Amino acid sequence: MQENLTTSTQPAKRETLATRLGFIMLSVGCAVGLGNVWRFPYICGKYGGGYFVLLYFIFLAMLGLPVLLMELSVGRAGKSNMVGAFGKLAANGQKIWRGFAKFFFIGNVLLMMYYTTVSGWLFAYAHKYISGSIMSFTTNEEIGQCFDSLTGSWQTSLIFMLFGVVVGTILCCGSLQKTVERSVKYMMMMLFVLLAVLVGKALTMDGALEGLKFYLVPSWDKFSQNMVETIFAALGQAFFTLSLGVGSMEIFGSYLSGQKRSLVKESITIIVLDTVVAIGAGLVIFPACLTFKVDPNAGPGLIFVSLPHVFQQMASGRLWGALFFLFMAMAALTTIVAVFENIIAYVVDEWKFSRKNAALLVGTAIAILSLPCVFGFNLWSSFAPLGKGTCVLDLEDFIVSQNLLPLGGLCTVFFCTWKCGWGQKNFIAEAEHSYNGHFGPFFRFYTKYVLPMIVLIVFAFGYWSTFFSK
Repeated sequence: MQENLTTSTQPAKRETLATRLGFIMLSVGCAVGLGNVWRFPYICGKYGGGYFVLLYFIFLAMLGLPVLLMELSVGRAGKSNMVGAFGKLAANGQKIWRGFAKFFFIGNVLLMMYYTTVSGWLFAYAHKYISGSIMSFTTNEEIGQCFDSLTGSWQTSLIFMLFGVVVGTILCCGSLQKTVERSVKYMMMMLFVLLAVLVGKALTMDGALEGLKFYLVPSWDKFSQNMVETIFAALGQAFFTLSLGVGSMEIFGSYLSGQKRSLVKESITIIVLDTVVAIGAGLVIFPACLTFKVDPNAGPGLIFVSLPHVFQQMASGRLWGALFFLFMAMAALTTIVAVFENIIAYVVDEWKFSRKNAALLVGTAIAILSLPCVFGFNLWSSFAPLGKGTCVLDLEDFIVSQNLLPLGGLCTVFFCTWKCGWGQKNFIAEAEHSYNGHFGPFFRFYTKYVLPMIVLIVFAFGYWSTFFSK
């Protein structure tokens, strides 16, 4: 009965992805972003390296894999965006589930409202290294002032923010297969090549061994000092790294044609490649930091202040700085294109726009909605929404990361396990297609009762770390 419902309501001319590689690269492109190449290394440095990495792997399997599998299953079965798929597949209360989906889907728009600004900083630094303008700075103070001048100038930040928006819009104006799939596939291939080159260079530095020990060798002394925080930080990173909860991954499941591919295998592949980039970023950053005596616990400033100081001291530093920020920019741009595609799919499916008009509408809207984040570092710098030292970006990130993502993930889990939603029987039937195995009683019990509790813990920790952690 469920299959008949899905087939009968499926759009007649919905686009599909041409190749498995295209699906994998688009999905990984959405997952790989600043959370991997920016947030993961500095959080890993903050919590002592090895034990954090080990816990991160464990929580990816416990939390990331089942929720990712749910999103892809909903997408493939519903053949629509998150809102449309929830409405089609719900056994009862279609309007209620569509309402939930619409609420959490807004997270994609909010994410782009600040992600484009941070991505613009990366584009700006790539430009600075390619042009060589940043090489005139020699001291830590000058390098720090370089970043402050970038964020403090709304005109400069606006230009580079618009660059990312315009490129994302242009790529999404074309067809799914010939433009979006092909462009992201090439960008991701370039990203992996750049990562391999950078890792190779980092591992030949004098501090490579010390950096690897700090990064990957577990230290009980460091872990025991912040055991609870490390556990929750690894749990949160395992969830947030895949951008789960707002339908970002669900849309790519909807572009799969037929049920010949095993969603279990595809989910594992996506997680493995996403993790390779995260681990690889650390392999670049920590040997470089320890070679040139830069604090690997430098926090978010690690990317824009500490690492440029490293590149200034390296032989051919301009080249390696350009390659590093090109790598970062590629990671950011693939996420922009992937999330734009999700929003555009909603406009096409629900509002019946053509792809080109939907892309132009989304691009224009995101450009306007991103202005508060740009102004939050200059014209509106006095606005501190979450307390002293915070800005518009912090508020937007808090709404998305600490609210919409975990609660949206919880909604997806309930939808796939509750009878009033899609139901566990239908979810498992979809997930088992082309999978040489079966999900037993433990998986059913875990996803229905244990997994929601873990997601709630992620949600609670987000509030604790924001408002109560020292």
